[in-house]
Amino acid sequence: MPGLYSRFIKPIHFIGDVLVINLSFLFSYYFTFGRFENFFGQHYLGLILFYNIAWVGTVYFLDVYNLYRVTGFLSIALNLFRHIFFYFILIIAFNGLATILSYSRHQILVSFAFITAGISVWRFSTYILLRLYRKSGYNYRKVVIAGFNDTAHDLHDFFVSHPEHGYKFMGMFDDEVNHLRVKGNLKEMEKFTVENEVDEIYCILPRLSSEQVYAITEFADNNFMRVKMIPGLMEFPYRKFKLDLYDFLPVISVRNIPLDDGFNKFFKRTFDIIFSFLVCTVLLSWLLPILAIVIKLDSKGPIFFKQKRTGLNNREFWCLKLRSMHVNEDAHSMQASSDDPRITSAGKLLRKFNLDELPQFINVFIGDMSIVGPRPHMLKHTEEYSQLIEKYMLRHFIKPGITGLSQAVGLRGETKETNLMKRRIKTDLYYIENWSFFLDIRIIFLTILNIFRGDKKAV
Repeated sequence: MPGLYSRFIKPIHFIGDVLVINLSFLFSYYFTFGRFENFFGQHYLGLILFYNIAWVGTVYFLDVYNLYRVTGFLSIALNLFRHIFFYFILIIAFNGLATILSYSRHQILVSFAFITAGISVWRFSTYILLRLYRKSGYNYRKVVIAGFNDTAHDLHDFFVSHPEHGYKFMGMFDDEVNHLRVKGNLKEMEKFTVENEVDEIYCILPRLSSEQVYAITEFADNNFMRVKMIPGLMEFPYRKFKLDLYDFLPVISVRNIPLDDGFNKFFKRTFDIIFSFLVCTVLLSWLLPILAIVIKLDSKGPIFFKQKRTGLNNREFWCLKLRSMHVNEDAHSMQASSDDPRITSAGKLLRKFNLDELPQFINVFIGDMSIVGPRPHMLKHTEEYSQLIEKYMLRHFIKPGITGLSQAVGLRGETKETNLMKRRIKTDLYYIENWSFFLDIRIIFLTILNIFRGDKKAV
């Protein structure tokens, strides 16, 4: 059965969500009051109407049902989280008016808990069931590939090896190549697609000329088929791309950075503020005075060590640390090493358990740094490594962090060899291009685990 009913998937999602919202509201009302007798008398009909209007509004502005066959589980989860988050903001805003309007704030919060659980179960259930349905041979789309090369070969393998996406590969066509997988030339493709009711034609742009692509597009438009194009970027040195439209002009960004997205940036900054505030008030408020006394008793000099480092967009900022070395003239130019005579007795303990980095939570709170990101380097190292390591400066596309993916996987400490720094930079760039909130949480967890273990590479 072809993908005839795909157009019903979004309405089904929406109807299911609305049903979940209304049922969750009724359950929460009964859970809070134990009866339904006063439901209309207390004007809760108006409140449930607000719930529905708020959901429709967030659906419209966030375009949450704009999902595709190849959309993965993580993307579904992030999309749902974003939707629930903004919906929650609206509910909280209304919750502030609850006292004035004589609604139960407890019932509103309980209803949101039910809605979050119910929507999550519904959305993931439909996602899993739809994949199983397509894998069983239903709701598929018939596809052909125009143009044969290694890219076409990879696309064919994708269609064949992922039946859960619902693509049925019908054949490959090329004017010049004679291969077992090639059914015929492009002219024969036109007859084949009509006879077999093909839904989509995938054009391999490195292989096809602009004239051939235009002819295929004209043919497809006249026969109600969709045309999709695979750009000639497979050998390009970057892995992630983003397509934007400038009016009608398609523009490809060769590096897609998730934290360029306004919502992602706002969410990460909100998390940084909350996390750093809690650390400063709950931990640093009593621990810093103790560490300050230890540092003062151990050696002469200030408690804090300030150093200019490179931050977001290559801007300089003062990075704060607890002083772990004797005061020396090389502090801003020479990297610490194992058995460094400049490190004090107290400094060795501070560095082993990363306690010297604690003041950087102040840097996070004021906005110079983030909890997670590439570690900031001293200005001298930025200048040196930018000349030695390709793409080194790309690590400054986002804010530096107290900890990062490189540190979490053990790529920290002294870097005597350029190759070690290259590995660290490669890991930093992976983080920048693949950022997610869940990745940040994993890095924080690994960092805490390393602190309790005592990092052998800490110098």
